[in-house]
Amino acid sequence: MMSERPKFDSHDDYIASMPDEVQRILLRVQNVVETALPQAQRCISYGMPAYRHGKIFFYFAGFKKHLGIYPPIKADHSLIQALAPFRNEKGNLAFSYQAGIPYDLIQRVALALAKEYA
Repeated sequence: MMSERPKFDSHDDYIASMPDEVQRILLRVQNVVETALPQAQRCISYGMPAYRHGKIFFYFAGFKKHLGIYPPIKADHSLIQALAPFRNEKGNLAFSYQAGIPYDLIQRVALALAKEYA
């Protein structure tokens, strides 16, 4: 029998469930997105923190060794090229904690996804 994923009511609940170092990273991602897109509203979708402006356009999640960002960018081809080292086969992004998190790129991702999903 599969175990059910924990359900979170807010970004704060989700982030509080993570180890301290991951919490710091997730809080910084949250700050980057909210600074770049003050109109974005926090929500939880698919069990992870997300942002909506009308539609949900940006999801982020903490894992054991990496930060995941979803969904894939499809329209900004120069940004897609810049993200190539971080993209998996589906185009989702995985940033290794050990390699350091490129918050400037994450800001560009949030802005691009907000535009794509507007």
